[in-house]
Amino acid sequence: MKYSLDKLNELSGGDQEFNASVIETFLLETPEDLAKLKDAVENKAFKLIYQFAHKIKPNADLLGVEEVRHDMLTIEGHAIGDQDMDEINFHFKRASEELQNAFTAFKEYLEA
Repeated sequence: MKYSLDKLNELSGGDQEFNASVIETFLLETPEDLAKLKDAVENKAFKLIYQFAHKIKPNADLLGVEEVRHDMLTIEGHAIGDQDMDEINFHFKRASEELQNAFTAFKEYLEA
């Protein structure tokens, strides 16, 4: 899993407590948002697909999980555009796997 805390460090000025707080919030909220996105995808609820992808995207961006940011951007586009479920499912599956890896990596980061 690739990630970079460069944006977070720039925002925080390198404040490790602030960084830990942002990561803890990510670990607390994002699994629930991902579960809600999964439900929305399964139900082809395009408005909700857009909303949850839109919510996950900036957090992935801030924490430098670039592949997830890209996947969420693509999901957003399909949710409000052509509603191509094959593309949405592909990007959701890839982003889900990457987020699971991110959750593990960020938990390890906090424990270090």
